Amino acid sequence: MTEAHDGSHRARLAALGWAHFLNDGAANFLPGVLPLILIDLNLSVGLAGSIMGALLIGQGLQPFVGLVADRLGGRALIAAGLLGSSLGGALIGWVDGIVSLVVVLVIIGISNSLFHPQALAGVRRLAVHRPGGAMSAFLVGGEIGRGVWPALASALAVGLGRGHLWLMMLPGLATVPLVLRAAPRLPARRADAPRLNWRRNARPLALLVGYCALRGLMIFSLVTFMPLIWVEAGGDVTVGASLLTVLLVVGVVGNLSGGWFADRFGTRRILMATMAMAAVLLGLFTQAAGVWLWLICAALGIVLFATLPLTILVAQDLLPENRSLGSGLALGLANALGAVGVMAVGPLAQWWDVRAPLWCAAIGGLIAMLLVLRMPRRASA
Repeated sequence: MTEAHDGSHRARLAALGWAHFLNDGAANFLPGVLPLILIDLNLSVGLAGSIMGALLIGQGLQPFVGLVADRLGGRALIAAGLLGSSLGGALIGWVDGIVSLVVVLVIIGISNSLFHPQALAGVRRLAVHRPGGAMSAFLVGGEIGRGVWPALASALAVGLGRGHLWLMMLPGLATVPLVLRAAPRLPARRADAPRLNWRRNARPLALLVGYCALRGLMIFSLVTFMPLIWVEAGGDVTVGASLLTVLLVVGVVGNLSGGWFADRFGTRRILMATMAMAAVLLGLFTQAAGVWLWLICAALGIVLFATLPLTILVAQDLLPENRSLGSGLALGLANALGAVGVMAVGPLAQWWDVRAPLWCAAIGGLIAMLLVLRMPRRASA
């Protein structure tokens, strides 16, 4: 690969990372304004998990989108996903009831599903020689977006009113033409391509998706209930949203270091060690106060996101002819299952204590460790 060609690929990867920042920011700033929405719409805190679940459940479509993306090729789904996420995020500012809110959140979830499978496969296609580093860099864009946008949305809603959230869609709309130029045009799946060997891959994929789903339960429980815990304790809404920024932005360290540690100690050990640390830290978070909340929140971001690029690469390697599908299983389907888990434990916040869902998520982390032990070694190489 020539230096100019390599530089062109880096520029295109940077453009995809920027699009990921905008897409995930627009699709995930809800937690930053969720306390305000609950007050504006006169909704109980027990519905917080169900509201977040409505946003995230649409990600379960990612495997199906991945199948379509592998069959059709191209790059149109990436642009369509960014466009839909941006428009849906703007509509959050105008909802006036639980029904309209859920409809908007489902639209955002579907748009998010359109974006990711083809984008992840495109990153892998551009980064032939260093897929781990490229995947980590791409995912960093999304994590920073998910971390920064809740704080921005909260500040905007508090300062100007929830109706001004439409301003946050403008960068995404302006970036759609860039995506259509920078994203690689993926080849369509050949008619004579080998069929999926589900019998051989079903068990490792199921264990991998289960692990990712329990990791998603931990992340989504934190994202949903951390601001509510802060506000219930008398804290400011904007500061509560800043806790999310710490969790997700400091999680970039995990994104970038997870592959490095996996290369030296093995993927299986990293999957086990990070989940054990996350379960312990999550338990400590429920008892912490003051500066310890911020420090534990930062540590949780590092350990929870360290395995994200690893699990996507494992899924793509299990399905090398259907990488969009593999990405959709490890990211989208797993996140949807994690969202179902948040919906299930959400009522505990009202019936018992607002911290109760976090305890359930910590137990899920311990179960995820057991799943790693049962993974075939080829699935976590």
